[in-house]
Amino acid sequence: MSFTANDVKTLRERTGAGMMDCKKALVETDGDMEKAVDYLREKGIAKAAKKAGRIAAEGIVDSYIHMGGKVGVLLEVNCETDFVARGDQFKELVHDIALQIAAANPSYVTKEEVPADVIEKEKEILRAQAIEEGKPAQIVDKMVEGRIKTFYDENCLNCQKFVKDPSKTIEQLVVEATATIGEKISIRRFVRFEMGEGLQKKNENLADEVAAQVAAMKN
Repeated sequence: MSFTANDVKTLRERTGAGMMDCKKALVETDGDMEKAVDYLREKGIAKAAKKAGRIAAEGIVDSYIHMGGKVGVLLEVNCETDFVARGDQFKELVHDIALQIAAANPSYVTKEEVPADVIEKEKEILRAQAIEEGKPAQIVDKMVEGRIKTFYDENCLNCQKFVKDPSKTIEQLVVEATATIGEKISIRRFVRFEMGEGLQKKNENLADEVAAQVAAMKN
């Protein structure tokens, strides 16, 4: 069964889910509107999307120290009520996100936070790399856009694959938690400290070491 752009719009109005999520739901259900609604509900996307407009002014600030004090994270995650903020499920979620930041070293929470000048500079570098690789001029721009997506996936927390379960992103993790807990949850801000950062020292990749230790914790 086929579907139109208007079907995607209708599904979005019914569920409050994003356009891409609605399109995927219709693809997965062969254009069946009712099945698409059920698909979004089962994934927790519809319930979470309806909560997106709510105000999340409660929450907690969590800290995470790793590798004997070599890496530290301070993180603020918000929810709607103090009751949820004090719950074990919410605290575990926040702790997992702090661990993610320690292991994957993101620079931003969302791709919308990345300054325009940073993206333009990155595009210039990627375009020069593509040309240096001898890629045809007509496909250089498409290659750059694809590599910019990789830049987002590596540098934006919400776009990163969850270190404990790479089948989902941090954004999907939060969406699932929102659906389960029943309140809007949002990652507001974070700061990551790496001991000796900015000082001249022996070259070592602490992010890789943290990621390795996280992998060991899962086994």
